[in-house]
Amino acid sequence: MNQPRTPLPPAPARTPAPDARGAPAALLPGPPPWWRRLPPAAVAVGLFLAVRLAGVLAVGIGAAATDRSLLRMLGRSWDCVWYLSVAVYGYGHRTVHYRPGVVFSDLAFFPVYPALVRAVATVLPVSWGAAGLLVSWTAATVAAWGIYALVSRLYDRRTGVLVVVVWAALPHSVVLSLGYTEPLLTAFAAWALYAAVTGRWVWAGVLAALAGASRPNGFAVAAAVIAAAALELWRRSRDGVAARGRPPSVHRLWTGVLLAPAGWVGYVLWVGWRRGDPLGGYFGVQRGWGSRFDFGQGAATFVGVLLTRTSKFVFPMALLIVLLAVLLFVLLLVERSPLPLVVYAGVLLLVALGGAGFFESKPRFLLPAFPLLIPLGRALARTTRARSGPAIVVIAFLTGLSLSYGVFLIGFGRAPL
Repeated sequence: MNQPRTPLPPAPARTPAPDARGAPAALLPGPPPWWRRLPPAAVAVGLFLAVRLAGVLAVGIGAAATDRSLLRMLGRSWDCVWYLSVAVYGYGHRTVHYRPGVVFSDLAFFPVYPALVRAVATVLPVSWGAAGLLVSWTAATVAAWGIYALVSRLYDRRTGVLVVVVWAALPHSVVLSLGYTEPLLTAFAAWALYAAVTGRWVWAGVLAALAGASRPNGFAVAAAVIAAAALELWRRSRDGVAARGRPPSVHRLWTGVLLAPAGWVGYVLWVGWRRGDPLGGYFGVQRGWGSRFDFGQGAATFVGVLLTRTSKFVFPMALLIVLLAVLLFVLLLVERSPLPLVVYAGVLLLVALGGAGFFESKPRFLLPAFPLLIPLGRALARTTRARSGPAIVVIAFLTGLSLSYGVFLIGFGRAPL
């Protein structure tokens, strides 16, 4: 008799081969999206360019609505004309007698930016206005990279990216798209501070000198580099490191200290020599523009007038931004931020608060003071580690405010930037 066949047991299910860590390969997550594989510096710079490109497009819409040229609005507004005049003709060509006692002279404008514009216009077949925009846009991109490099080294990558994005989305960040010198100063400042905190003292001094020859408030970079060098010398003395034990490093440090103020001091002395008053000539030029340092008396008087008589929107907005800058500086102190950043931001804030004249331009003067944004960047970084939604809302709001207010300033605001 035939015996009944015993059914064969089912074949065992095949499991994926384990990887080196012992987990099945099919259960491991796939490769991250391509944007997460980008270097964080590229992410920071890319987000900065995206925000600023949106700003240029918004200004372009405003230009089309008012039948104006976008290139002319960006490259030939207000001080852009003065810088281009220096680039084309040199100093002493343009003087405007605005009213009795107020004389606008092109000697008030520092030389690095006009020199770069002239170099670009000489090498490339572009107009003078386009050359100015190329210099400014390139400098703004380099500045964004430098801000990320510095902040990410001192804090973390997430904070570095967020500080760059917030800097791109400030109310007055439209200036970063104009033929102005704030992007150039910020680029020199960010990399000079990075060189100082990493011990590259000669580079710090050279970049601080270039910053000082770029804008009147550029000496803030030299002050920060000198403060960083003084702190380094104090730490060596405290730790018992004799100066003779590391002579090359000490020599480089002192070289950087001596180079740092050379740009600002050199231009101020040159203007003074040209006007026959070596120590006071440059400050006479600034007084002709209505600008002087009076420890805040002029600013306080203007605020009183603003609160009682004027109704222009630009001026209350400028007052609000200045007050927020003071608050952020206090937070920078409370967080015990590194000394070079505090000195740099503090000097810029002191010059903006203590200077008389052009109150509507004070937010622009504070635009290079990116360390003020570090407390906000750190708060947003802590928020994104738990939930990204609130941080996205804040950044979206700032971006919308920056785009709309930038269009207002360039296209419809009557007060010069």
